[in-house]
Amino acid sequence: MLDVLLSGLLTGYAIAVPVGAVAVMIVAVSSRTSWRTGAAAGLGVASVDGAYAAVAVLAGTAVARLLEPISSTLTAVSVAVLLAIAGLTLVHAFRPERADEEPLRAWTPLRAWATFAAITAINPATVLYFAAIVIGGTVKIHGPLEGFVFVLAAFAASASWQVFVASVGVGLGTWMSSPRGRRTTGVVAALAIAVLALKPLL
Repeated sequence: MLDVLLSGLLTGYAIAVPVGAVAVMIVAVSSRTSWRTGAAAGLGVASVDGAYAAVAVLAGTAVARLLEPISSTLTAVSVAVLLAIAGLTLVHAFRPERADEEPLRAWTPLRAWATFAAITAINPATVLYFAAIVIGGTVKIHGPLEGFVFVLAAFAASASWQVFVASVGVGLGTWMSSPRGRRTTGVVAALAIAVLALKPLL
């Protein structure tokens, strides 16, 4: 159970930590409106991360049972997928990004939550990321309780990071959205994803 909890936390942080356009927008919302609105935006992202983690656990476990005869091959493919995601995360961390800023005067916490949930939901890489972890055997989940713990831990990790980003929107917002901030968080996230990828081999 502890391994599932820790894996869920690491999984959630690995998907949440890279600072890209969405994180820059959360910083902007928080710094130009209020912490409450920025936190709502971050929780919109975390809500979808948690939902995708649940989808990966429910569908991933069922698919894993059906594909058990080729589990070794599946694990190798999942390791390759996660390493590719880690590589892309690292590449994006060192690539200049432009965040188009939307007027924020009319934003409310509810609108911020819904908008950022929608932005995250249309990103298929998120569900593929969770599916690769669950199907590939990085996390061994036995029964609904462990599945619930994994999903809850992934959501809690993502939510805590997103709320942190909103909290530092006024103070460290400039650094977080700067090239150095994106590089630092991108490298950390890439290393975390790589650890998850190599875990079945270790």
